[in-house]
Amino acid sequence: MLLFTNRLNILYLLFMYNSMKKLSYRISCFPLAYLAFVFFFALAACSGSDKVSNEEGSEDEYYEFKGLNLKEFSIPAMIMLPDETANIGASTKPEVVHNDGDFVWDIYVGPNFELHIEDYGDYNDLVEYKKKELKKQEFFKINYLVDEKDMIVYESTLMVRGSKEASPTVGVKHKSYHVYAQKTINGITYELRSRDEGYEKVIIDLMAKSVKSFSPVK
Repeated sequence: MLLFTNRLNILYLLFMYNSMKKLSYRISCFPLAYLAFVFFFALAACSGSDKVSNEEGSEDEYYEFKGLNLKEFSIPAMIMLPDETANIGASTKPEVVHNDGDFVWDIYVGPNFELHIEDYGDYNDLVEYKKKELKKQEFFKINYLVDEKDMIVYESTLMVRGSKEASPTVGVKHKSYHVYAQKTINGITYELRSRDEGYEKVIIDLMAKSVKSFSPVK
């Protein structure tokens, strides 16, 4: 009987020894597991931060703009327009001039921003035709600042007296800046352009952003 009891005591001691050994191993590994977890969490946080930064960068491009839904004016599109923080004398509320049944819209954002929009149906070569038109004129030198398939931004310089192509009545050099584009919404091509006399470059840069933002809404 005593021998049997001694064997039980030995088995119990062996069991306790193995348990303590396993516990010791787990405790020694815990800091490594904890550090691995912290590292993984930090890495995930950094990746998430980059994603937010990229999204904020996209928003920053239009931080001086407000969206205008043109659906109520018979154009199923949204456009971003400069707000009062753009320092161009923009009004707080854009004005859209349009007659029902007509195919022309004029958007005014204060006295220094007028964007013309016109419905051209299924015509899809408006920009190409405009470039040919500019090439044919004789009194202005055209310098393209943006030359894309669906949009051009250009500098127009009136040729001064002394130039072979200049008008004989011209004596003062004059520059203006213009944007011209075409955008297709639901199979309809819209012309978007600045006024004929153009604007200063700072206005046209903002207007070009507005034109780029012109996109369909459901």
